[in-house]
Amino acid sequence: MNGEIIAVGSELLLGQIANTNAKFISQQLAGIGVNVFYHTVVGDNAERLKRAVEIAESRSNLIIFTGGLGPTKDDLTKETIANHLGVKLVHNEAALGSIEEFFRKRNVTMTPNNRKQALVFEHAEVLPNDTGMAPGMVLTKNEITYMLLPGPPSEMESMFSNYGMKAILNRLESIDRIESRVLRFFGIGESTLEHTLEDFIDQQTNPTIAPLASDGEVTLRLTAKHPSDLERRRLLDETEAKIMERVGEFFYGYDETTIIKEMGNLIESNNMTLSVAESLTGGLFQEEVTSIAGVSKWFKGGIVSYSPEIKINVLGVNQDTVETYGVVSKECAMEMAKNVRKLMDTDIGISFTGVAGPASLEGKEPGSVYIGVSFKNKPTASHFVLLPGNRETVRVRAVKTGAWYILKELR
Repeated sequence: MNGEIIAVGSELLLGQIANTNAKFISQQLAGIGVNVFYHTVVGDNAERLKRAVEIAESRSNLIIFTGGLGPTKDDLTKETIANHLGVKLVHNEAALGSIEEFFRKRNVTMTPNNRKQALVFEHAEVLPNDTGMAPGMVLTKNEITYMLLPGPPSEMESMFSNYGMKAILNRLESIDRIESRVLRFFGIGESTLEHTLEDFIDQQTNPTIAPLASDGEVTLRLTAKHPSDLERRRLLDETEAKIMERVGEFFYGYDETTIIKEMGNLIESNNMTLSVAESLTGGLFQEEVTSIAGVSKWFKGGIVSYSPEIKINVLGVNQDTVETYGVVSKECAMEMAKNVRKLMDTDIGISFTGVAGPASLEGKEPGSVYIGVSFKNKPTASHFVLLPGNRETVRVRAVKTGAWYILKELR
C-alpha cells in the first residue's frame, strides 16, 4: 500500500501553522509498513484540491486528507471529493446527535451550518470524533482508499490512532512492519561519512540507510521491513555492526538522544562531577546541561566570564597570560578550565573561549574556538577548532564539540 497525505488549508500555505499532521500520520503508517512517498498541501480552493486529488490517484492507493471538515464555507474537502468520486453526502445521525448535544450542554444555540459537519459519504466507514464534532470517514473506490480526517491535531491524532489505523489494517493484505533505528555521529562530516559507507548505501535494499546532517553532527537512519519483530531487529543489528566497523569511533548514541545527554551519562556512571567556564558560548553550555533531568548529580555549576577582567579577577586567569597570548588562545582556555575545576572542586573542568563573530578578535577569524578540558590528576588540554556558520551556529557547535571531547576522554 502506497500512501499520500494531502493537507487542506490556506493557513498552512501562509505559514501560520505547521503541518504537524502529516508528520504524525507518516510516523504511524511507517510502523505498519505503508509507504508514504508524497506530502501535499493545498489551499481552501475546490479546483486546486480536485487537481491535487487527480495527481494523487495516479500514484497512490491510499490518500489521507486532513482539514476542511468544519462548518464554514471554506471547509470544502468532503464536498469536493464527493463530487469528484460521484458519491452522495448524507447526514450521519450519530454524529449529528453528538453535535447537537455539544451545543445543548453549553446552552448555546446551534447555527444551521453546524449540521454540515455531520455529512459523510454514503456507504463510507465513519470514524467517530471523540474530541471534537466533525466525524472522519473512509471509502474505497476503484481500488483506492480515501480517508478524511479533521484538521485540529488533537482531533486528528485521536481519531487516527483509535479508528483510522484499524481501518487501514483491515484493508492490508499483509503487514510488513517497519522499524527504524537512528545512529548518531560526531566529529565526521556528512560527505566523509557517506563516502566511507558508499558501497553500503549504494547496495541498500532492506534495511535502507539514510544519512542526514544537522548542527555539526550526522545521523544515519536504518529502516528494516519485515512481519517478524525478531527478523527486523536482526537485519538492523547486522547492518549496524558493519557500519560500526568503519565509523564506530565517531558514534555517540541512538535515536533521540543528544551528545550532551550521553556526556552526562558517562560522567554520572563514573561518579564524577563537572564545572564550566564560558566566554563565547555565554552560558549556552550550562543551559543545555541543566535542561537534563537529574543533572545536579554530576554538574556543580559554571561561570560566564565574558570580559578579560572577569577571567582574571573571578576565574584567576593569570594577567600575564591575557596580555601575552590574549583571551582567544589555548593558554587562556587551559587556565579557565583548570581554574574552574579547582574553584568548584569538580573532577572535570571545561572552558570555551573564541570568536563567535561577525567581526574578528585578536587577529582570529570568526569561528575560531579554543576548548580547554581539565581532568583531575591529568594534564590540562586545549583543543582548537575552526567552526563554520553564523554567530549562533558557531556557539551551538562549540558546545557540542566540547561535550564530544569529554565523552571521548571518558570512553
